[in-house]
Amino acid sequence: MAHFAKIGLNSKVIEVLSVVNKVIHDSNGVEQESIGIDFLTKLTGYPVWKQTSYNNNIRKNFAGIGYTYDEDRDAFIPKKPFNSWILNETTCNWEAPVVMPQDGKRYSWNETTKNWDLQNI
Repeated sequence: MAHFAKIGLNSKVIEVLSVVNKVIHDSNGVEQESIGIDFLTKLTGYPVWKQTSYNNNIRKNFAGIGYTYDEDRDAFIPKKPFNSWILNETTCNWEAPVVMPQDGKRYSWNETTKNWDLQNI
């Protein structure tokens, strides 16, 4: 299956649809994003679609509702979880300004202190 994100106002993803692979292959059997976009446009009447991929080999991240399509980076970027987090330009994912401890314990981000709090479970 191929997957396409419907892009709305402010480049926000408003829906993700699946399309059978054979629908988006050209006469030589090569997958073409434009064929998928044409198919979905005719099917739905909505013209703005971008292909996305579960294995992140297209546009950095699999698109989800609420993600933003960044045309300059040609990437789907998730919602920023906290104001202090920084966009990793390589992965187009948000990262805390402080690395979470990797000691096998559970932590949650504390935006007030800008640090990781140990969870008492």
